Amino acid sequence: MAKKKEVSVEERLRALYDLQLIDSRIDEIRNVRGELPLEVRDLEDEVAGLNIRLEKLVNDLATIDSDISSRKNLIEESKALIKKYGEQQKNVRNNREFNSLSKEVEFQELEIQLAEKHIKEFKAQIEQKKEVIATTKDQLKERETHLKHKKGELDAILAETEKEEQALLGKSEEYKTQIEDRLVAAYDRIRKNVKNGLAVVPIERGASGGSFFTIPPQIQVEIASRTKVITDEHSGRILVDAVLAEEQKAKMEKLFAKL
Repeated sequence: MAKKKEVSVEERLRALYDLQLIDSRIDEIRNVRGELPLEVRDLEDEVAGLNIRLEKLVNDLATIDSDISSRKNLIEESKALIKKYGEQQKNVRNNREFNSLSKEVEFQELEIQLAEKHIKEFKAQIEQKKEVIATTKDQLKERETHLKHKKGELDAILAETEKEEQALLGKSEEYKTQIEDRLVAAYDRIRKNVKNGLAVVPIERGASGGSFFTIPPQIQVEIASRTKVITDEHSGRILVDAVLAEEQKAKMEKLFAKL
C-alpha cells in the first residue's frame, strides 16, 4: 500500500475540518429525510401483513363453503337412507328388524339435524368473516394510500439529495485518504460518541463549539498556532481556531455548490 505523503499539522487540521464539514452536510441531508425511510418500511410491512390477512380470510371462506357443501351432501345421503329404510320397513318379517330399521332412520334424522346446525353455524361464520374482510379491505386501502403518499415524499427528497449525498460520500472517503489512519480512527470514534456528530469544532467565544467550558488562553494560543492536534478535555472533540474554520467553510461552500 502506498504511503500517505507527509503533511504539516495545519494541513491535517484543515483536512480534518473539511472532512467534518462534508460529513455534517451528509448528516443534514439524512436529517431532511428524517424518519421517512423507516415510516415507508413500516407501512410496507403493514400493507404486506394486511394482504396476508386478507388472503387467509378469503381462503377461510372457501374452506367454509366447502364444509357447507359437504354437510349438504351428507343431508342428501341421509335423506336417501331414510327413504331406503322406510321402504325396507314395509317388508320386514318381525319387530326386531322393524325396530333396527327405525333406529337407523332415527340416527340419520339426527345426522341431518347436526348437519343443519353446522350449516347454520358456518353461515354465521361467513357473515362474520365477510365483515372482517370488508374492514380489512378498508384498512388496506387507507394504508396503501398513506404508503403511496409517503413514498412520494421520500422519492422527491431522494431525487433532490441522492446525487449530492453520493458525491459527498465519495468526497468524505477521498478526504480520509489525506489524513493518517490514526487520526481518521480518532475522528470516527469521537464523531460517533458526541452530539450531532461534531468531532472537529472551532473555538467560539473562548469555548469549543457546542460547549460552555472555557478554554484557557494559553491553549487557545496553541490551537491558533496550528502546530499540534489538540482536543477539548471535556468533550474530547478536536479543536481548530476560528480563522481556519471560516476559511475552510468558504472553501467547502464552493465545493457543495458544484455538487
